[in-house]
Amino acid sequence: MKNRLFILFYAILSIIRPPTLKQLNYFLALCGELHFGRAAERSFVSQSAFSNAIQELESTLEIRLVDRTNRSVTITAVGQEIAAQARLVLRDVESLMEIAQGDSKPLCGELRLGVIPTIAPFVLPVVLPKLRKAFPELRLLLIEDQTQRIYERLMSGELDLLLLALPWEMRGVTQQVLYRDEFYLAYHQDTDRVDPENYRFNRLETDSILLLEDGHCLRDHALAACKIRSIQKVRRFGASSLLTLIEMVDADLGITFLPEMARGSTLLRNTHVRMHPLSDKSYRNIGLAWRKSSNRSEEFSLLGNFIRDNR
Repeated sequence: MKNRLFILFYAILSIIRPPTLKQLNYFLALCGELHFGRAAERSFVSQSAFSNAIQELESTLEIRLVDRTNRSVTITAVGQEIAAQARLVLRDVESLMEIAQGDSKPLCGELRLGVIPTIAPFVLPVVLPKLRKAFPELRLLLIEDQTQRIYERLMSGELDLLLLALPWEMRGVTQQVLYRDEFYLAYHQDTDRVDPENYRFNRLETDSILLLEDGHCLRDHALAACKIRSIQKVRRFGASSLLTLIEMVDADLGITFLPEMARGSTLLRNTHVRMHPLSDKSYRNIGLAWRKSSNRSEEFSLLGNFIRDNR
């Protein structure tokens, strides 16, 4: 009798196929992109292999996760519930790996770092060569995107750590402030819009301030730190990138406020844009953020100290 029960038990196990971690990762990528091609590219696989994995996941769970049309992808209601649970599963697996690696050397293996576009071009070219030399076993994977997006990817388990500008409202994370990054007045060298030596906000004309578009934290930090009290002085059209913003200032379409780390950068090379310190020492903080549940806090703090000392 017992032998028959054992045989039945193993027969049931052979029939039930749990979803694989790869399938769950692919499904979460699809939830983020809502496009099979982009999600496959983000997962570094062909679109056909990606589609097959999603179909296999639906077959395993015996439910429809995605409604497909020629032009759009919609996650079903039950698919959204599965996605929420999948994030928890992958986060638990990640915690398991972190525990297993806890006794290994610091800053070795894979580390997925999210960084914002107003920091990446200034800090990474200086820090990364030194980091590779100091920690040759570290495999750093970089994702550059706006603050809210990399924060969401951190909390979903796609990223391990963020390098960003603070303050920024985030829940469930530990933050480490590394250093201050002061704002400078940026202007065309021949402009008559402002006298940099005697800059006063109330002397600026309407639409004279250029900023990045909504979604970039540099815009919010500049508005707050540089005490921009009248929105009428800010041009409605916001630049989509720092490069575009600098090009607009180089065309003398207005003035802006750039972080100190931009001084001497390649973005300003061969332009007529000049930077002048502000008398009130306006600044943003540069720091790291990681999930409170992470077991790599000491390792991340070590990396933060390295960035601070080698920037």
